[in-house]
Amino acid sequence: MASIEQERVENQSLAKRKIAAFFDLDRTLIRVNSGTLYVKHAFRHGRISLWTALQGFWYLSLYHFSLVDMDRVLKKAIESYRGDPDQSLRDSTYRWFAQEVVQHLQPGAEVALARHRALGHPCVLLTSSSCYAAEYARQVWSLDDWLANRFALDEEGRLTGDFDGPLCHGEGKVIWAERWAKEHGVDLDGSFFYTDSLTDLPMLERVKNPRVVNPDPRLRREATRRGWVILDWKKAEEGAKGIA
Repeated sequence: MASIEQERVENQSLAKRKIAAFFDLDRTLIRVNSGTLYVKHAFRHGRISLWTALQGFWYLSLYHFSLVDMDRVLKKAIESYRGDPDQSLRDSTYRWFAQEVVQHLQPGAEVALARHRALGHPCVLLTSSSCYAAEYARQVWSLDDWLANRFALDEEGRLTGDFDGPLCHGEGKVIWAERWAKEHGVDLDGSFFYTDSLTDLPMLERVKNPRVVNPDPRLRREATRRGWVILDWKKAEEGAKGIA
């Protein structure tokens, strides 16, 4: 009897937990890859060489088709910022995001965010982008929180060239989302996740409501095979599709 009563209480507790909506950034909330915009920006301002910029574009094109080890690429990228002041990079990223990224919010994304807010669902950015870009995205689009790659700092507030915690990519996104859900009393099992990329398959499998947005070719095939909802957020009318 005790075990039955305990199970009933646990089920009631779970039923009272919140449902959240998690959103990827690149080619999901926004119609472009912010990494491409940032590489162009960094080259224009002399932060990287032409060769480094070309390498960046090559890796990003491979990433779109899930053909590159992004963990290795991300680790290599952050190493180039070793010694940079945290506040300086935050300020420059904010300026860049405001000038070159904000205007790319997809019509369907705007509708979906509004719909989830109306239903009382916390809206959380879950991205492989930097914590600085995620911070600004949360502010400008009135998101409830963000989960992204955090950079380790030394005692003087400078980047060490390493990450603080697991990479927010692939399986790492699931780790960050599970931690956040536990801390905020959210039922991750019943939540939503929106993305365009096959690299996010672990997170799509983790939630009850996987939503595939303008997907890359491999994810489209996988989503079709599994019967997942496929959305075209270039169209505002698809923003509320698949949201109870």
